[in-house]
Amino acid sequence: MQIDDIPDMATLRARIDALDEQLVALLAQRKALIDRAARIKERIGLPARIDARVEEVVANAARHAASRGLDPALIENIWRQLVEAAIAQEDRYLNGDRP
Repeated sequence: MQIDDIPDMATLRARIDALDEQLVALLAQRKALIDRAARIKERIGLPARIDARVEEVVANAARHAASRGLDPALIENIWRQLVEAAIAQEDRYLNGDRP
């Protein structure tokens, strides 16, 4: 079913809910990768925050957003929050707060 073929709000909402579930699953995968990054950073002596990498990740997201017709400033804002949460996650691990 194409987006223009969605006949009513109930169907539309169901599609949005399903997409939200997929986004959460992707965020869970990202969290697992951040957990792995923290273990690698600990082993090689890197800090949680690497400013150049933060800017690279945010710029990549903004560029991808623009190429898909999304507002790059909005995506940059969301990604900065996402990256800050990831850095906090890594900091907790590197400071001994491990699951």
